[in-house]
Amino acid sequence: MTARKQYTKELKLDAVGLVLDQDHTTSEVSRSLEISANMLRRWIREYQADEADQDRVIVV
Repeated sequence: MTARKQYTKELKLDAVGLVLDQDHTTSEVSRSLEISANMLRRWIREYQADEADQDRVIVV
């Protein structure tokens, strides 16, 4: 059985940035980084969810 690949947080953020900030397509980025497009889309969703959580203001 093959061990799962581990990707650094830095690589994930760079990949997400290429799509969201530099207007590359998920297909382009996933091909160039040799990762699946579905994985990249998941990273983007997770990144956007984290950003939304950080944008919430907690009223006490």
